[in-house]
Amino acid sequence: MSLELSSTAPAVTPSRRLSVAPMMDWTDRHCRVFHREITRHTWLYTEMVTTGALVYGDVERHLRYDKVEHPVALQLGGSDPVDLAKSAKLGQQWGYDEINLNCGCPSERVQKGAFGACLMSEPQLVADCVKAMRDAVSIDVTVKHRIGIDYNEEYGFVRDFVGTIADAGCTTFIVHARNAVLKGLSPKENREIPPLRYEIAYQLKREFPALEILINGGIKTDDEIALHLEHVDGVMLGREAYHNPWVMADWDRRFYGDASAPVKTRQQVLEAMVPYIAEQLRQYGQHGMKLNSVTRHMLGIMTGLPGARAFRQMLSDPKKLAGADPALLLEAAARMPVAA
Repeated sequence: MSLELSSTAPAVTPSRRLSVAPMMDWTDRHCRVFHREITRHTWLYTEMVTTGALVYGDVERHLRYDKVEHPVALQLGGSDPVDLAKSAKLGQQWGYDEINLNCGCPSERVQKGAFGACLMSEPQLVADCVKAMRDAVSIDVTVKHRIGIDYNEEYGFVRDFVGTIADAGCTTFIVHARNAVLKGLSPKENREIPPLRYEIAYQLKREFPALEILINGGIKTDDEIALHLEHVDGVMLGREAYHNPWVMADWDRRFYGDASAPVKTRQQVLEAMVPYIAEQLRQYGQHGMKLNSVTRHMLGIMTGLPGARAFRQMLSDPKKLAGADPALLLEAAARMPVAA
């Protein structure tokens, strides 16, 4: 797998029927390459990248990715239409397939930057941001948001938010089916305490049938995915896809109908990652990249199998990681009592 600093999308891009959520500190470029070894068609999203990081920072560090990641979307955090337009244009120039605006993150750090979930209280500003981005790029501009903020559980709030943004030309909405409580709850608590209300996303799809509505939040199994797909256009998994990545192993066949998708074993996925890791260490090891920059994302691949704990322990052993040998993956797998 060779790294491409700019990459063109495939001629035919799969639908957003399934996707892996943007997750800070988790869905970096190494994580996405690993996930792509498991599923060919599922959409992958970057961690949120702020407009400031692109307008004033190191663009290459934030936007470089591997060509195998397609379809891959760039999630932006920001609230200034001009800066978002500049950042979206950079995303398109680097070959991303979609630009997504974060209107769902509840952290105080994001709130201080006046973006994330707090933007839901300013739908016209979000509409202006979306219009500016759509004017700057030809790829899809989408919005990820919650169903409400704080303790406002009225459907009309999120309905009016979606309607206003749709009027600005956005046709795809990723609905995290929980409220975001902006004061008093941590980001972790915001992913667990506000109740899931999937019916709100379903209702949005009924009221806006021409829009593409994706649902996110607390979804873990293929059967749950299938149930949601009876009501909405797509399903996004977050923590489950990260901690138990093998949940994605059958998605290409079951949800994309791709009978030709290769049926890999966990062992084959690990073997495919070895040359990638070796090349990344060669290119970026002098800049501080370490073996666990990649392997940390792979700890959950054996979840549910006998020996999974020993596998994780070996890949977390500081002495073994210090050797910077990608073959550690295969050594850990070889100690599994049953072939993976």
